[in-house]
Amino acid sequence: MNQIRPVQEKERIISLDMMRGFAILGIFLVNMLSFHSPYPYLNPERWWGGPADQAVYSLIDIFVQASFYTLFSLLFGYSLVIFRERAISKGLPFRTMAVRRLLMLLIIGMIHAFFIWHGDILITYALMGFLFLIFIKLKGKSLLIIGACIYIIPNVLLVMLLAVAVLFDPTASSEPLYDPQLASEALANYQNGTVSAIFRQRFNDWYMANNLASLPLMIISILPLFLIGGGAAKLQWLEAPKKHWRWLRFLMISGLAGGMAFKLVPYIFGQNLATDYMQDIFGGPLLAIGYGLGIALLAEKIKMKKILSPFSYIGKLSMSNYLFQSIIATFIFYHYGLGFYGKVSVLTGTILVILIYLLQIVLSRLWISRFYYGPVEWVWRSFTYFNLPKLKRDTKSPGQ
Repeated sequence: MNQIRPVQEKERIISLDMMRGFAILGIFLVNMLSFHSPYPYLNPERWWGGPADQAVYSLIDIFVQASFYTLFSLLFGYSLVIFRERAISKGLPFRTMAVRRLLMLLIIGMIHAFFIWHGDILITYALMGFLFLIFIKLKGKSLLIIGACIYIIPNVLLVMLLAVAVLFDPTASSEPLYDPQLASEALANYQNGTVSAIFRQRFNDWYMANNLASLPLMIISILPLFLIGGGAAKLQWLEAPKKHWRWLRFLMISGLAGGMAFKLVPYIFGQNLATDYMQDIFGGPLLAIGYGLGIALLAEKIKMKKILSPFSYIGKLSMSNYLFQSIIATFIFYHYGLGFYGKVSVLTGTILVILIYLLQIVLSRLWISRFYYGPVEWVWRSFTYFNLPKLKRDTKSPGQ
């Protein structure tokens, strides 16, 4: 087997790290709502009634919700294709390593979901990643077309079905999805429950969103994003953005404009099952594409590259930072920590996100000046290659 060495700076696509870091910020902003409150079970308009909270919540709903896990999904597909191509070029067994890579991701996700926080996305990524391996040999354009079809066709049909339901019942809204009883149980357990009670609550919360009934939705909402991201990787859109400048600029503008149009649908036409679903399922990914390509194009400019560089520090340690956010947030809010669950407003939670994220930038910069990989990334890579790659940098080596 070829010698395994760390990915050198010249081999990295810096805009990918910036996008990952930016996605981690957006994911944290949305996750914070569930970290400090029983968000899956409550009506946000009634739960947070103050004007400041409603304003901040609306900004998150329009600009952040459903846009950053989708951006991360696109990047996951992009990165897995790059991993495949580099493995093949070095004569390494990609399939074997990919299976180990996804298995370890699944294990990390299970630890995260069942012992830290219920809103884990890593389990879903691992499972959808196994399905993605079926398609990964296809050409770039084929991946883009198949991914777009898997995403658009069933979701358009779902929107149409929901629209018909609203036509027959104009009062149809998301209100039946809210459950005050479950919200009360979550408050009681996370605020005052024992470790075992919190574990049971965490598992129940995870299972509510991750069960066999939700699997088809995952397949038509996550897997196609992997395919689209993988297709973009095969076409090397981010390796040579100047070569594709006009096309990427068109996609960026279209994504931002189209995404905002869908995001504002409930605010313009009123909230109901159809408009709420349309807002997230189409508005989220379009904004994600706009955000991601905006960063890729801006990173080509020297001044903007310096401004965006702090995102890359987070992005190089994306999984470690993602898990760090869950650990510190659950310690702040759960009973076994500081016990502030249910006692924090949207505004306060958002300010807390910014403060923690700034801390993560500082810590990440210090870490990558001394180590090649984040702690979780090192474990993940070690299991992938069945090899212990060098972790600590030489003292005379320049930082990335």
